[in-house]
Amino acid sequence: MTTAEPVTVEPAAPGSDTAVFDELESAVRTYCRRFPAVFTRASGHRMWDADGREYIDFLSGAGALNYGHNPPEVRAALIDYLLADGPVHGLDLHTGAKAAFLHRFREVVLAPRGLDHRVQFTGPTGTNAVEAAFKTARRVTGRTDIVAFTGGFHGLSLGALAASATSFKRGAAGVPLGHVTRMPYEGYAGDGVDTIDYLTRLLDDPGSGIDLPAAFVVETVQGEGGLTAASAPWLRRLAEVARERGILLIVDDIQAGCGRTGTFFSFEEAGIVPDLICLSKSISGFGLPMALVLVRPEFDQLGPGEHSGTFRGNNLAFVSATACLDRWAEPEFAARVRRNAAALEARLDELAAEFAHLGCTVLGRGLIRGLGFTDPALADRVSRAAFTRGLLVETSGARGQVLKIMPPIVTEAEELAPGLALLADAIASAAQDDVSEGDLA
Repeated sequence: MTTAEPVTVEPAAPGSDTAVFDELESAVRTYCRRFPAVFTRASGHRMWDADGREYIDFLSGAGALNYGHNPPEVRAALIDYLLADGPVHGLDLHTGAKAAFLHRFREVVLAPRGLDHRVQFTGPTGTNAVEAAFKTARRVTGRTDIVAFTGGFHGLSLGALAASATSFKRGAAGVPLGHVTRMPYEGYAGDGVDTIDYLTRLLDDPGSGIDLPAAFVVETVQGEGGLTAASAPWLRRLAEVARERGILLIVDDIQAGCGRTGTFFSFEEAGIVPDLICLSKSISGFGLPMALVLVRPEFDQLGPGEHSGTFRGNNLAFVSATACLDRWAEPEFAARVRRNAAALEARLDELAAEFAHLGCTVLGRGLIRGLGFTDPALADRVSRAAFTRGLLVETSGARGQVLKIMPPIVTEAEELAPGLALLADAIASAAQDDVSEGDLA
């Protein structure tokens, strides 16, 4: 028997060379293909690559960095905790870090809003929170199906993927995705179609073939579905339909929550109280993995260990989340976020007018925004043109047809301006390139 000689690999210093990623990392990677830089430093709404080039970040970790990169007071809390030898891994053991988070979360978030929900810590991803919410709804009601909506995205594990709408994502499952009934989101069938009336008729008609579901799952703003936003009246009517029929209402606030729309929860404007609320992404406030489900006490019916996970006790995330909640304890903070949102909306409205000939429209709400164009391929070209100019901005929608603009919620108007100027230049350039290609054809 022969033994292969060990391969000696010289350690390489981090640099701008991306060869190691191409050689070793899976083909499934996504964002690095659109933004092919090696990032080595980040602060606030800016990042720097290995060559020292600066980028303005309108990506915000796909919604995981609402407070920007490395907020100093949060970083300091983490460093202090580590230097004190605080436990990092905790399963679901009681820890001081978890207790501090729960106390602060009740004090700053739950109590002021009159919410008495229990907190279930799930595996530290949004999709795992959605899976837990579905299990809970099925346990409580004894029913199996979930009603999800066109354009929705809820995660990539099989249960959450079944509720997600994009065919490209669904196609990777390799198995049938069932026990979900798809209904049209607000506006999906055109302005003249009341989708709540349509939903209600199907639910109440014994000849529709639609079984009464365990739950509705909905995003108030469809972060991956093209930045379509539900109106407050539509959400109120959806909640009423659920309540009258004993259907649980799950709001997936994983991307639109934690201040992204101007209030801590994205559904506050509608005045509804969901039965279950899924949070992840920016709940830790520092990009650290964390997820939870808020569940009304009477629906907290999963027994010990029925939904578990090795990393649901991420104490570093509890520390950073608690530090970020201190911001929400200040009445001025929410007002500041709303001012930033208004500044972003005003400038995007100007861009829509400037590029009206491209069919440019403003989508979304608060600081989770999109620009749509008549040509569905233009958003992709704008994103790539923006990167060459030093701006990180991605696309959204089943066809990537919407430009998704999501700066940190703490980005002030004067800090937004340089990035929006780069965006305007990228739109003009991408549109001109399209015209030039058309002339050549």
